[in-house]
Amino acid sequence: MDFGTTKMIAKKEGGIGWMIFNQPEKRNAVSYEMWVAIPKIIEHFEADPEVRGIVLMGAGDKAFVSGADISEFEEKRGSADAVKVYNAAGDHAAAVVQAATKPTIAMIRGICIGGGLGMALNTDVRIASSDSIFAVPAARLGLGYRYGGMKRLVDVVGPSYAKEIFFTARKFDAAEAHQMGLVNRVVAPDQLEAFVKDYTSRIAENAPLTMKAAKMAIDAATHDESKRDLAAVNGMVDTCFGSEDYIEGRRAFMEKRKPKFQGR
Repeated sequence: MDFGTTKMIAKKEGGIGWMIFNQPEKRNAVSYEMWVAIPKIIEHFEADPEVRGIVLMGAGDKAFVSGADISEFEEKRGSADAVKVYNAAGDHAAAVVQAATKPTIAMIRGICIGGGLGMALNTDVRIASSDSIFAVPAARLGLGYRYGGMKRLVDVVGPSYAKEIFFTARKFDAAEAHQMGLVNRVVAPDQLEAFVKDYTSRIAENAPLTMKAAKMAIDAATHDESKRDLAAVNGMVDTCFGSEDYIEGRRAFMEKRKPKFQGR
């Protein structure tokens, strides 16, 4: 499938969709065409019943994503109208990743800064190598950070750590990121890919409808109470209990074998 750029790669392996930021010569900085391609790839994986989870990663071993591709700002963000178009593409990409119904995992190696950290925060789980570096240097650039991205950071690490990240604008290592809850796991660089593949293979074996229901409920818990669609959450739980997978899960348990879930 053509996603409009060679700087984003999509592949499927063992029930997992892999979305790869492919601009290693620029530490995988995200260009406008890459922002536009991201929703297309996520929606492609969402529509594929064989895909049980989605991994985001950067090409090479130097960076996950180093932020936005500043070299094109003169052309792509040179006027107020251009800024609106550019920002809309970035906002849409972030929203689609965050709204994915399937589990999303960021596999982070090396630099994860600015917009790269923002993209990682949109995933459900973040697994980093011990040589990873994290930062939001907005205060050194005079940038304003909009509410949506800030809210996601606060949801993940809490207000105190969010303020430390922004006020200092300094680089945090993987151990500090883990301590503040920015990442879920830290592993040795040479073990990262194997760890993530093992991790995602477990996800691929589990019941897709159960994971979808769990994600809906957990996400609802982070929303303002007035915006929680509990009817949809409860409806998804009912769908689980009425599914073929629920029957398969019960039978597999009684027969002491691995269940084979179909997502229906």
